[in-house]
Amino acid sequence: MAKIAAIKLCQYYNDQYGTNFISVMPTNLYGSHDNFNLETAHVLPSLMRKFYLGKLLQERKYDAIAKDVRRFPVGFQLDSTGDPEGILNNIGITGSHITLWGSGSPYREFLHVDDLADAAVFLMEQYNESEIINIGTGEDLPIKELAELVRKVVGYRGEVIWDKSKPDGTPRKLLDVTKMTSLGWRPKISLEEGIRKTYEWYVASS
Repeated sequence: MAKIAAIKLCQYYNDQYGTNFISVMPTNLYGSHDNFNLETAHVLPSLMRKFYLGKLLQERKYDAIAKDVRRFPVGFQLDSTGDPEGILNNIGITGSHITLWGSGSPYREFLHVDDLADAAVFLMEQYNESEIINIGTGEDLPIKELAELVRKVVGYRGEVIWDKSKPDGTPRKLLDVTKMTSLGWRPKISLEEGIRKTYEWYVASS
């Protein structure tokens, strides 16, 4: 309701005072400085971190695991007597497999945050209407395919297990970006390239 109220407020200001406020609706975003807390993160950064921690377990890099957990707490802290393998296993992260919720069948669309910034600047220069405008790629993929792509980028060699006793969520969320493309804007960063850039940032900043 708060979002709808803000959109309507911008439209009414434009009508009454001749302002030029623009309301945009972005699709699922990801990129550097994302939220990687496993208790609150969205699907893409959550997948990336789970595969990264699984890879560290495979490589027995326990100091790196402890450093990662101190940076982004996951509801526990590792101490000098802690067992990182046992602790991560409790949340479905092991060197041999990663357990993910649901079936992996829902479709989701993703846009790199740098493309959103580019689109926002483009709209400020090219768009003069009060109607809300969607910003996305116009393409989506199953979560299962996303997981495989993230696993490939991270280099995790274990298995992915889908816990179908957990909910899937909405089957599909895809924005209609016809208006945006008709203005001449399209995203520049492919999903695989964006995931690689995000993962490189994550590792470098760990």
